[in-house]
Amino acid sequence: MDALQPDFPKILQFAAPLFFAAVVLEVLYLRLHRKHAKTETRGRYDTKDAFASMSMGIGNLLSDILMGFISLAIMMWIWQFRLFDWGVGLGAFFVCLLAQDFVYYYKHYAAHRVRWFWSAHVVHHSSEHYNLSTALRQPWNNHFTGFVLLSSPLVFLGFHPLLVAFVGGVNLIYQFWIHTETIDRMPKWFEAVFNTPSHHRVHHSTNPRYLDANFAGILIIWDRMFGTFVEERADDPCKYGVVTPINTFNPVKIAFAELLNILKDAAQKGLTLKQRFGYIFGPPGYSHDGSRKMSVDLKRDYVSQMPEAAGQPGFTKFANLPAKSDNVINSMI
Repeated sequence: MDALQPDFPKILQFAAPLFFAAVVLEVLYLRLHRKHAKTETRGRYDTKDAFASMSMGIGNLLSDILMGFISLAIMMWIWQFRLFDWGVGLGAFFVCLLAQDFVYYYKHYAAHRVRWFWSAHVVHHSSEHYNLSTALRQPWNNHFTGFVLLSSPLVFLGFHPLLVAFVGGVNLIYQFWIHTETIDRMPKWFEAVFNTPSHHRVHHSTNPRYLDANFAGILIIWDRMFGTFVEERADDPCKYGVVTPINTFNPVKIAFAELLNILKDAAQKGLTLKQRFGYIFGPPGYSHDGSRKMSVDLKRDYVSQMPEAAGQPGFTKFANLPAKSDNVINSMI
């Protein structure tokens, strides 16, 4: 590496063995706990699912090693246009960590609202189980989506790209432990400020109430500030996965299924340019003929069957939703 560039440890690569060890410990804990428990315990592992998740994690590490230069090159090019230079000291680290956590929030939101970005992020949501192995289920094509461009404000504001990458790794390491059902709730003060297993279980759920909620990385305050926070409820237990199940444990299919679906949808005959654009950059679930359902449609359907849910967290904006899905795309273009 150029001597003029800061050097940071590749913490995700160093943490990988600890992640895998933690998965093994959780499996052993659950087996032991169930053996002595008098009632049904939360948390379950499926062997094929867990191995698929861990395979995705290994593939993600290889992807970062082999192709991470693409994202880094983009950010280094942007670095020449920076407005300031924060340096790489301890103060810069903490400010960057806070700023990156906010950027992570809106990047994560975009990953759920723009299908092109969702084509990579859907990998992480594809498991129907929720345990520490799920945290390892990561995409292989992030560096080809242009997703890194959403972090460009940090570089423009003077945070070195390598510092941004480092604190991004810190953020992801924090998020590892919240992928579990073995922890119910943290103390109230902690739940109020930080992302927790309870908050993130909501995010991974397909329940209509929980769709498009809790996008936080480290601090849950962003969701509370911008109205995307929904609390986990005992009367609405989380059901994990994606609305349209992927139904495979093949890592290659998991990695590229949604990308192939996008290309297939956008290449349909007889579509207008706007409709093709909708299939690529519209929300997941968009269809030009209304034959599919987006998250807003699923929420609307739920409230139509359960009117008492209207106005509750997860359904607070229901009254302002458009009558037809296609109107959402038209308003975006």
